[in-house]
Amino acid sequence: MATKQAIAGVAPPADSEVTMMIVYPSNAAHPLGRWLGQLFSTKLGVPPLTLGNLLALLTIPVSLALFFGLLWPWAYRRYVLTNRRLIVKRGWRGTDDRWVKLDGFDDIAIEVLPGQEWYHAGEMIFKKGAVETFRISGVPRPEPFRQTCLKAHRAYVSVEEVTRRQAKLVTV
Repeated sequence: MATKQAIAGVAPPADSEVTMMIVYPSNAAHPLGRWLGQLFSTKLGVPPLTLGNLLALLTIPVSLALFFGLLWPWAYRRYVLTNRRLIVKRGWRGTDDRWVKLDGFDDIAIEVLPGQEWYHAGEMIFKKGAVETFRISGVPRPEPFRQTCLKAHRAYVSVEEVTRRQAKLVTV
């Protein structure tokens, strides 16, 4: 039986792990995709007939092969943000590959590698102080996902702090 929730879809981290957002990496996560992105960014010519646009048209089969190749069970992955952690899930069944708890970072930087700008994608680098604790690659339009991760981090850390303070008051 489903539990009652004050706000639909919101559950305290201590009760259960709830998915907040899922992001699928783009072709920019793969070195071949980044190389293609660099080719497609070529501005030589008169817009819209630039060399980059013509190369994009000519390499559609390669881009499609890369995209569908990333859907094979051993290559398929997604980034799942929950109310407890950010998880890289692999395979069609969604096996947890690696993760970072929401209190395992305090800042997120975005780094756009060469070729990723064409896809409007980037790397998200999770840091605790000056130390990189986690990295995810090829995130499409990374800024909105970054903001969502930071909001989830702040909520998680705040709830943990309140819970810790309440436990301290009960023991006193």
